[in-house]
Amino acid sequence: MDPMDRTEQTGQTWTVGDVVVHRVDEIALPAETGAWLLPAATPEVVTGQPWLRPGFATPEGTLRLASHSFAFETGGLKVVVDTGIGNGKNRANPAWDRLDTDYLDRLTAAGFAPESVDLVVLTHLHTDHVGWNTRAADDGTWVPTFPNARYVTSRTEWDHWAGQADSMDEHRRQMFRDSVDPIRDAGLVDLADVHDGPTDIAPGLRLLPTPGHTPGQVAVELHSAGRTAVITGDCVHHPVQLAHPAITSCVDTDPEQAVRTRRDLLAALAGTDTLLLGTHFAPPTAGHVTADGDGYRLVPAR
Repeated sequence: MDPMDRTEQTGQTWTVGDVVVHRVDEIALPAETGAWLLPAATPEVVTGQPWLRPGFATPEGTLRLASHSFAFETGGLKVVVDTGIGNGKNRANPAWDRLDTDYLDRLTAAGFAPESVDLVVLTHLHTDHVGWNTRAADDGTWVPTFPNARYVTSRTEWDHWAGQADSMDEHRRQMFRDSVDPIRDAGLVDLADVHDGPTDIAPGLRLLPTPGHTPGQVAVELHSAGRTAVITGDCVHHPVQLAHPAITSCVDTDPEQAVRTRRDLLAALAGTDTLLLGTHFAPPTAGHVTADGDGYRLVPAR
């Protein structure tokens, strides 16, 4: 894809009842990301879905993907969902290594200065979802970016990675050292017991179990004034997976479960007025799910 300049992305907003949801941009992901992440989403498959163009794919069938957070206020709480890649962190992926973006400026401009945030929701504990949990202090240590917030993730997710602490590769271990361990050590982590159904964590805010990509991954459901939105996490990486729900990610821990989760979620959303907000969807990022042949499509919400 023709790469978006990191400094030129403009965050969108959507209204869900009385709540305004902000997309806070970090970076547009490189063109090669899609082919690596979703290998079955070949150019032939992608170009077979004209509705993906121009926002979600190039004319040649290259997927467009992005890293961003969603931020909103509900029940008097300022909430940020997923925290992206982060600045200045040593990462194996060259496109993520030692980033230097103005993410915090964008977050502040949207009305969510780091010290004002009350709740950070982590859909799962992968590198590109936890990076801005922390920032570099003047002494070179990593400190919580949101010092007054509770950081919430599912207990299943936390326990899964805790059980792998002795067998992690060094790159993942580094990510935990700089982006997860500091919030734990600061006593800011809350673990939610998310099992077979929605789990309330704040007024108008629930976690939905969406396992498969990771064992404890969750989606985030927002309710306000009779309206609903769902933030996908990585149970859907790209809208091509609406058309072809069986397309899996190369980093799914349980691909078969990931497909079941995705099919169930899309079936539940199809034909409803629930707004789907894609955690890695490039602009226009959000829309409504509608049935389309043997699959689904996303009708963008402008």
